[in-house]
Amino acid sequence: MVHDEELLIRPIEARDLDRLWELMYKDEAPEFKQWDAPYFAHRAQTYEVYRTSADEHIGRDDMWVIEVDGIVYGTVSFYYEDDGQNWLEVGIILHQADRWNRGIGTRALKLWIDHLFQTLPTVRVGLTTWSGNERMMRVAEKVGMQLEGRIRQVRVVDNVRYDSIRMGVLRKEWMTESAKSR
Repeated sequence: MVHDEELLIRPIEARDLDRLWELMYKDEAPEFKQWDAPYFAHRAQTYEVYRTSADEHIGRDDMWVIEVDGIVYGTVSFYYEDDGQNWLEVGIILHQADRWNRGIGTRALKLWIDHLFQTLPTVRVGLTTWSGNERMMRVAEKVGMQLEGRIRQVRVVDNVRYDSIRMGVLRKEWMTESAKSR
């Protein structure tokens, strides 16, 4: 569990599962999918189907909930791009539009990256988005990530081509910035 003021990120608990289904799988076309990798299909699930594997999310190290004032609004996650666990990528989703543009995503991502650098031996944390998601790119910049790669014209959203954007921060950069902000 990691927090600042009223924002908390923590491992998923059994009490979160109904809320996560509501946020992630209840709707056929949830608003968050307009920004969260809209080039990949979203598949709604019935509650019954979701519950058959939902317990697997409880207590995972690689996916936590974002909670504000006791209400779950999203998730943070990480995964490795490689078997050697040298290339760590993070994800963040605020599933409700009424939580966007309030600094919650920036604060949650900062807490998550700090937690990962404190608990994992990784030398780099990265984030991949698309050039149409300007808010996500700004959030990444605000927490200290730099543009590391742009793969041009490979993401198609509503018949328009966008770039895939890779951003990242090294442990030594993060620790230097963290020391400055204390």
